[in-house]
Amino acid sequence: MKKIYSLAVASIMLASCSSAPDYDATGIFEATTVTVSAETSGKILSMSVSEGDSVRKGQNIAVVDTALLVLQQKQIESQRQSAESVSPDIAAQAASLRSQIAHQQHECERFSRLLADGATTQKQYDDAQAQLNVLNGQLSALLSTLGKNRSSISDNAVAIQYQSEQIAEQIAKSVVDSPLSGTVLIKYTEPGEFATPGRPLCKLADLNDIYLRSYFTASQLADIKIGQKVTVIADFGGDEQYEYPGTITWIAQESEFTPKSIQTRDSRANLVYAVKIAVDNDGRLKLGQYGEVRL
Repeated sequence: MKKIYSLAVASIMLASCSSAPDYDATGIFEATTVTVSAETSGKILSMSVSEGDSVRKGQNIAVVDTALLVLQQKQIESQRQSAESVSPDIAAQAASLRSQIAHQQHECERFSRLLADGATTQKQYDDAQAQLNVLNGQLSALLSTLGKNRSSISDNAVAIQYQSEQIAEQIAKSVVDSPLSGTVLIKYTEPGEFATPGRPLCKLADLNDIYLRSYFTASQLADIKIGQKVTVIADFGGDEQYEYPGTITWIAQESEFTPKSIQTRDSRANLVYAVKIAVDNDGRLKLGQYGEVRL
């Protein structure tokens, strides 16, 4: 009887040992995603990618119609040229006065010689000198007025030029390029639809460098650190599993309630800490796939 009891206890202990999980944490494979949005308004002329396509950084994704922007830019350029064309020619407009001043200076010099010889009166010399002063004053006023007009016109032309450059920038942004090399996860729009600034066009992710977002209990934090090498087991269903080397790149500073889809070694744990583990994808790993971590 005692022998039978001992065998029963041994079998129960063996079963409990065999039911212990052979992993330290579980999680889901994720990747950093980028939502590419339109930056201008207009009809979408083309979308050169489809879901699942691989794209290179800088590769064209979409083209938004810029017909209205081009017309606006031409109109602004016409306004700028018109503004510059009315800019006063200071030298030409002041040439007549300068000529009069040069003539009057000669007259003043002549009257000065005549006055020295007693051939003219002091009043005639003073009148000639006063006329020269008047002409110089007129020239100064004219140069000041023309200078202010030219400065105002120049400032207006510069402001118009800035408007033209802004539209040129919008035209350049109508051609949407990929900000990274990766895979198109979701395509939100089709050619013929209307794009507005901020409207998503597609979502991209670099699936070569993905990470497993796993969860550890507080009692396990002492055993992990950033930069630590671990083993990641990807579950493909059934008995098909593959091991990958992983590196811990991030540990959450605050705990959170255990997600329903996550299993932990300690079933009593209610709070866990999220941890990111970087994994090099060999092409088999997919986003949302279940994975395990072994320290």
